[in-house]
Amino acid sequence: MQIAQVLAGYTLGGADMLRRAMGKKKPEEMAQQREIFLDGARGNGIDPEVAGAIFDLMEKFAGYGFNKSHSAAYAMVSYQTAWLKRHFPAEFMAAVLSSEMHNTDKVVVLIEECRHMKLPLVLPDVNTSEFRFTVNGRGEVVYGLGAIKGIGEGPVESLVAAREAGGPFRDLFDFCRRTDPRKVNKRALEALIRSGALDGLGASRPVLMAAMGEALKAAEQQARNLDVGLLDMFADTAVPAAADVYADFAQAPAWSARERLRGEKETLGLYVTGHPIDDHEQEISQFIRTRIVQLRADQEPQRIVGLVVGMRTMKSKRGEDIAFVQLDDRTARIEVTLFPDVYRSCREHVVKDSFLVVEGVVSLDDFSGALRMRANEAYTLGEARRRFARELVLQLGAEDFGPDFPEALGRLLGGGRAREGCAVRVVYSAPGARAEISLGAEWRLSPSDEALARLRERFGPERVRLRYA
Repeated sequence: MQIAQVLAGYTLGGADMLRRAMGKKKPEEMAQQREIFLDGARGNGIDPEVAGAIFDLMEKFAGYGFNKSHSAAYAMVSYQTAWLKRHFPAEFMAAVLSSEMHNTDKVVVLIEECRHMKLPLVLPDVNTSEFRFTVNGRGEVVYGLGAIKGIGEGPVESLVAAREAGGPFRDLFDFCRRTDPRKVNKRALEALIRSGALDGLGASRPVLMAAMGEALKAAEQQARNLDVGLLDMFADTAVPAAADVYADFAQAPAWSARERLRGEKETLGLYVTGHPIDDHEQEISQFIRTRIVQLRADQEPQRIVGLVVGMRTMKSKRGEDIAFVQLDDRTARIEVTLFPDVYRSCREHVVKDSFLVVEGVVSLDDFSGALRMRANEAYTLGEARRRFARELVLQLGAEDFGPDFPEALGRLLGGGRAREGCAVRVVYSAPGARAEISLGAEWRLSPSDEALARLRERFGPERVRLRYA
């Protein structure tokens, strides 16, 4: 700005306009500013070639430069944070997670960094967690209660105050009695259960969920009694410490791993104790070379696979649907744009919590600064198997072969209806022999989730494996 003022006679406002134009890097604005600069410099008796060279140098600097004091400050902060991350990794990551705790996309990347650093991360816990991320005595990063969706600062302050006043919570009923039901209400309690924050209160999440109604009712009754000054002389002895307060709720149906993870995702914004992609990790790694966190802007198409965690649509100028899909592969998230032709081809498969394989071009979004992908193709995991799987390998032993084995295997493989599927190879092992048998074309398999599930149920997951080209 000072160069523009002194050499070309810019006003302060005009110099700021030049700075903005350089920041935007718009060719038409820069061409206009160049003429203004050269005219002003000529009026000050500066040679046009010298003025042009100086303008070019300024423009190059804008493409991205720092002044020295700015660079020195950044270098100092970089050194300090690198030192802290090296010598106090848990404390450093807890602080960084706390600073981004309401930005789920950033938290996903930071959680993956904790895994990469082999840094233990534990779920929020009402008996140990604070509002922000902290580090416990074992050096583990403890999830902050404030990062749970549906839990504000008020409920967290209420339960932390109750914990400090009366010690750790014994069970769900004790928790509800000692916290303010107007702050830790049913919605907040449900979020705490689904996030895993009450796992330390002596029962599984489904049992806690089943007991929640009774626990809240007892707490509300106690609050009403206190409001009217009614004292229950048996309050401290009504439930002995050793009694099983969950006895009436022990038969609550267990949650599947998928349901447990979904609860974490809905309350924490991401999967913490696992990820649905973990079940497919070995298979996916055979035809996916790049995880989302490794993507870089490039004109060459790249292939990724991820779980659909969000989607929105809008109409094109022709009235056709364009989809914007957010994919998560545990390492990071990215928004993928499916233009009408691609979206039509996969519309029925683009649903929340389903896997999507996408091939497309990755670029940098000038507005948000984040990477985004424009899809050339999008298809399911089953379609990926049909495209890339070379053969199905069955590890079998003598105990698997009975009189009806050929007929049973034929039914498991789909009854010979998948001549376009992948080849099947049987690896037979016995105490003194080993043989590999490649089955004929009539035994080919269409490798759908259902077909693989049938085979794994019959022979065991570890003995059914797809091999890719």
